[in-house]
Amino acid sequence: MIEPVMPTYARIDVSFERGEGAYLYTADGRRYLDFGSGIAVNLLGHSHPKLVAALQQQAGKLWHTSNLYQSEGQKEMAAKLTANCFADTVFFCNSGAEALEGCIKTARKYHSANGHPERYRVITFEGAFHGRTLATMAAGGQEKILAGFGPKTDGFDQVPFGDLKATEAAIGDQTAAILIEPIQGEGGIRPAEHGFLKGLRALCDKHGLLLLMDEVQCGMGRTGKLFAHQWSDITPDVMGVAKGIGGGFPLGAFLATEEAAKGMVAGSHGTTYGGNMLAMACGNTVIDEVLSDGFLDRVNDVANRLKQGLAGIVDRYPSVVKGIRGSGLMLGLECVVPNGDLGNRLRDHQMLTVPAGDNVLRLLPPLVVTDEDIERALSTIEMACDDLAQKAGAS
Repeated sequence: MIEPVMPTYARIDVSFERGEGAYLYTADGRRYLDFGSGIAVNLLGHSHPKLVAALQQQAGKLWHTSNLYQSEGQKEMAAKLTANCFADTVFFCNSGAEALEGCIKTARKYHSANGHPERYRVITFEGAFHGRTLATMAAGGQEKILAGFGPKTDGFDQVPFGDLKATEAAIGDQTAAILIEPIQGEGGIRPAEHGFLKGLRALCDKHGLLLLMDEVQCGMGRTGKLFAHQWSDITPDVMGVAKGIGGGFPLGAFLATEEAAKGMVAGSHGTTYGGNMLAMACGNTVIDEVLSDGFLDRVNDVANRLKQGLAGIVDRYPSVVKGIRGSGLMLGLECVVPNGDLGNRLRDHQMLTVPAGDNVLRLLPPLVVTDEDIERALSTIEMACDDLAQKAGAS
């Protein structure tokens, strides 16, 4: 008999009652160090006092009126975002998949507005993950996600990640855009080389394409800059963000230049819930914190401390882990053992992580993680690696 909650997740048999900072607590009082952050969502940790206060204050005033009316919260947050990145305009939605759908629609509408509706195809990359709608599944191109959902939605051409020649070869008369994650998350914490991203920007300029960035997981300060592409000193034309942007409240957005958004006129796109008052109260609080003096410097400092400690563990336990990937506080441990084995052992020691493709285990702590939290994480990872190394030796 099917469960009342549809069984589409292979859920771990643990649930949590409350959280504080980088920790989650079960009803019976067990404390877990959370280096998953709800899959890079809880940017400011759990129960951040400013987020709690902002949400409570707004909840006592007004929750939702729809986008039929003006929204001061949207205007405020859009101004903060556009003042700190390439974009001129922002559309607020509810999730990463919606944000990426918006990016794709913006690219198609741009070419249609320019008199070329035949330009609708988007070049994407192997290992990508852009969401679970029919279009974003097709953009990601992973067979395990597409299986059973009928014909793959047309309009996407995949090439190897990091291959500039293959990318240019895939450009045709119907190509509208190139879509890439600066760091693939689900694909295994695979960063795009700075030169590759610069090469994609040059290809888009040469062929009249839009460059679309998926910063759903790597954006909002997680890499130590507000957006990951800023490390490469380039700008996209359209970008999707979500996850951490709401600090745990469902919120997504896509951002665009004025030129790229020229086709997105009244009636061209919409959402009922997107950008409601509760979401904007949380989103404005998150961006204020991330942009506050010293916040991103602190992210880089603790990230360096974590990476240095992990490097030592890799050296000491080569039979368990073989390398480190990523940037800032979006890191991955390249595993020798199955990544699930290491994740399970860490959970036995009450530390939470997130698996990824390419046999990588993701470490995605809240950006407010403390030095003490980092030390506990390193000692816990060391214990887990020691357990698995001894087990391998015994066998």
